[in-house]
Amino acid sequence: MALLIVGHPDIRKSLANKTIIGELENSGINVEIRNLSALYPDYNINAEAEQEALIRHQNIVFQYPLYWYNMPAILKHWFDVVFTYQFAYGSAGDKLKGKNFIPSFTVGAPESEYHALGEHHFRIFEFCKNLEQTAYYAQMNYVEPFYFYGTSLHAGYTEEDVKTQAREQAKKLVQKLQEL
Repeated sequence: MALLIVGHPDIRKSLANKTIIGELENSGINVEIRNLSALYPDYNINAEAEQEALIRHQNIVFQYPLYWYNMPAILKHWFDVVFTYQFAYGSAGDKLKGKNFIPSFTVGAPESEYHALGEHHFRIFEFCKNLEQTAYYAQMNYVEPFYFYGTSLHAGYTEEDVKTQAREQAKKLVQKLQEL
């Protein structure tokens, strides 16, 4: 069974992330979905409930759109509140040890913009170092991220293009979850 932490601030307005989540729900794998914006619209995150959910699962998937080269505020706040001293780190903070940390996100711009001479100057994996370090610090197994580019309809991508890529990402996630 996997835990899916949805960090999209308004999943109703999402095409890519909503499609990925729907595909995971209909994939036949056993997945618990925790939509942070629906659970905590006031950002008052229940650390104990979230920690209990983490303890129940071996595979933890973080699903979100890349916002300003990072995760959305609600997901960052979730980490700040949930990954606490003596839970996720510290002398007795081994509750997540050996669990799989699986980032899954969407990127609005095209891949061609993510390189040293591109508009965004860096490759996507360079924006993931904070995720990787968080996993290591919590003694988790960091799984290389799942992501795709071109989710912004404003950049000329069609709804069908985005849905097709989202379905493909979900398929890869399901395959990885079955392997782990």
